[in-house]
Amino acid sequence: MTKQLYLFLITVVSALGGLLFGYDTGVINGAQFFLSKHFDLDATMKGWVVGSALLGCLVGALIAGPINFKIGRKNALILSAILFTLSAWGSGMPSFLPESVSLLVVFRIVGGLGIGIASMSAPMYIAEIAPPEKRGSLVSYYQLAIVIGFFVVFLVTYFIGKNLTEAQNIEFGWRRMFWSELIPSILFLILLFFVPKSPRWLYLKGKEPEAYTVLKKINGKKQADVVQMGILESIKKASKGGKINLLKSPFFKIILIGLVFSSLQQLTGINAVLYYGSDIFEKTLGFTKDDVLLQQTILALINLIFTFVALFTVDKFGRKKLVYIGGVGMLTGFLMLAISLQTEQVGWISLIGILLFIASFAMSMGPVVWVILSEIFPNKIRSLAMSIAVAFQWFTNYLVSQLFPVLSESELNMSSTWNGSLPYYIFALFILFTLFFTYKFIPETKGKSLEDLENVWEE
Repeated sequence: MTKQLYLFLITVVSALGGLLFGYDTGVINGAQFFLSKHFDLDATMKGWVVGSALLGCLVGALIAGPINFKIGRKNALILSAILFTLSAWGSGMPSFLPESVSLLVVFRIVGGLGIGIASMSAPMYIAEIAPPEKRGSLVSYYQLAIVIGFFVVFLVTYFIGKNLTEAQNIEFGWRRMFWSELIPSILFLILLFFVPKSPRWLYLKGKEPEAYTVLKKINGKKQADVVQMGILESIKKASKGGKINLLKSPFFKIILIGLVFSSLQQLTGINAVLYYGSDIFEKTLGFTKDDVLLQQTILALINLIFTFVALFTVDKFGRKKLVYIGGVGMLTGFLMLAISLQTEQVGWISLIGILLFIASFAMSMGPVVWVILSEIFPNKIRSLAMSIAVAFQWFTNYLVSQLFPVLSESELNMSSTWNGSLPYYIFALFILFTLFFTYKFIPETKGKSLEDLENVWEE
């Protein structure tokens, strides 16, 4: 097996954590209509069942740092695969378990823990095994896998539901939707035993012979010697500084930049569109119920196609340039939507605005945030710092998902002044801030080794 093929296969296996991230997040959207009727849930309980996984995601991201530091990236991913499998099995409520909403919520939170751990561990693992010239595109496979997971689960739940009557879906169809996740989660768990441990984590733990073996298999002996020298110098330099204090410079500054950039991914409004897309299409844009499924399918396809654009350009154009291009596209898309709503000219221009926003996000802030987060933190604090940044992302995700429907249905937003456009103007302001923040604080990381990037913060 060539080193290129070996590296590709390792990346694909670890990126399956992203696919399960997308799948687990999306499966509840397909199942909730039927399980809500099965358990006769009111609006409050429905929101709790759907949103409870986000609590697990936040906690999972917070504990992922210490877990990764202690047992390594590979074992953290194995733990996430076990949690995904347990959640998929339990959420379907096997007949020998007591059937209750509370138990369902417990298993959804377990799945959220898996998402939180995987969302931090997988991109970091890929970054730590990837050569500098390929790191951007390889880490982008993680975002691509998330998008594929969303798209696949959308099709799976649709076909499960379509081939059963409504009564059958209410009785057991929703269970099959949850159990369908067992296939990718078990596959992920099995394949993880065949990937190596992160060489940088092995060096941090003093396991130099094992780490060098991994580097040689991925890079070849000549390049492995160069990479090893850089890693050992980085570790030696960090050890001279004594005990790490995350609240002191330069670490505090780096972590602050990372968590703000991570949060901005959600403050662009992406999950307002993904979570509430059907409501936007039906209630805001005036599409019929029959049209909504088509619009959602188009949205998922656009998201998938333009993630491939990022995959093939992130190492060619650079991270910051993609954010600039995508930021302008996202801003234009939401302004098209906002102005059409405010002037009561909704229609195709509004739909094009949403699709332009999705396409622009998919080629920029979607993958680039994961790439940047996996690159900018020094070796010694990477697991803990990325854990904090990803936890803030999940917290922001929760805020947006909870506040968007409140703001959308508020009297202010529905007044004649705004006509439903206010949330999109607010998102547009955050996109403008994202462009400024990227220009001012985010370093260009294209083509640099992880050890070289540590020197950026000392310049």
